[in-house]
Amino acid sequence: MTTPTHTCYTVCDRGEGKKAYWARIGSAWTNKDGSFNLRLDALPIDGKVVVRVRKDDEEAAGFSDPA
Repeated sequence: MTTPTHTCYTVCDRGEGKKAYWARIGSAWTNKDGSFNLRLDALPIDGKVVVRVRKDDEEAAGFSDPA
């Protein structure tokens, strides 16, 4: 499998005046037609997934996909 192009997160609200917590829950790959394949390691409680372009430093930080 190729290196993921995006990272999937769930964003947890911590209440008024506090920063939200972004929990990494998986990886995504861009298909030739612009659609995505997602591989989720966890499911968000609220059903919302945020997909962001993968940063180069994520692999160096140990977030490489085991597949």
